Amino acid sequence: MRKITNLTSGQPSITSTYAGEAASGYIAAALLSARTLDNQLVTIKPNVKFKEVIQKVDLDGIVQDASCDFVTSGSTSITEQILTPKELQVNLSLCKQEFVDSWNALQLGFSAFDEIPRDFNDFLVSYVGGKVAEKTEQDIWSGETANNGEFGGFEPILSASAATLLTSAVQPARTNGDGAVISGSVDSSNVLATLSAVYDTIPSAVYGKEDLVIYVGSKIARAYQSALSGNSTLSNNSYNNQLNVGEKPSNFQGVEIVMCPGMSDDRIVAAQKSNLFFGTGLLSDHNEVRVLDMANLDGSQNYRVIMRYTAGTQIGIAQDIVYFGAF
Repeated sequence: MRKITNLTSGQPSITSTYAGEAASGYIAAALLSARTLDNQLVTIKPNVKFKEVIQKVDLDGIVQDASCDFVTSGSTSITEQILTPKELQVNLSLCKQEFVDSWNALQLGFSAFDEIPRDFNDFLVSYVGGKVAEKTEQDIWSGETANNGEFGGFEPILSASAATLLTSAVQPARTNGDGAVISGSVDSSNVLATLSAVYDTIPSAVYGKEDLVIYVGSKIARAYQSALSGNSTLSNNSYNNQLNVGEKPSNFQGVEIVMCPGMSDDRIVAAQKSNLFFGTGLLSDHNEVRVLDMANLDGSQNYRVIMRYTAGTQIGIAQDIVYFGAF
């Protein structure tokens, strides 16, 4: 790895290549800064170079009366889901001059953001990495594989499965858990009823699991806080009548609610963290981050960042997941 920083006339000159382990550090920082991944709200499977098989094992009737002989009991069913990350890239050209003032402020200690690297090269790579993280968070939930620059997210998978209305598929939220399928817009006036339908639909085999959570986007999280505070038409549901006292508990009937900014509005998912998978090859040595200063090539102040990484999502046992949203 080579870094050259030339501050002549106040203009940094950088030509660097990060490959292998050095590259994985930057890619990992960008990807794992996505809230869903940073908080480990799903199962992360690194080093998936092409595809990985997620095996689902279902055992039934395995306990039997004791005897002197070995007697095979019960049944074993193994099904598979394939996790295939999509290869993505960043080819970006930035003008260094637009960032010099911010970088100088960091060098002089004027910034409160101490976590941003003080080296100009690292500063710009971190800036780009933040944008990659933002896009990654969105794609984890609502990304479409067919779209340029996106990998497939959970919502398309869950929606397609729930639409089949099969017992072996993702279960759509139903009133009272076994009534009519519900969907539509959610606000502070109906968020509690909507969460109740999701809660009631959670399979008995899943309810009570330690890693069971209810995933919501920013809109529903805000509506839930408003409903609990009493700042809605459901004023009698205020949390301890404390309208203006801090954030209200992020759980519903004992099940943790987690906010994932990448989720679409009016979507709710109840699932175990161990049943939602994010795969990437971010630790593989073929990852690269290349930083090119174009000043020595064309005399411009352009600065290019080149990244390559892979990302994809997959679910495990479909019937253990509850989905509220449009089909």
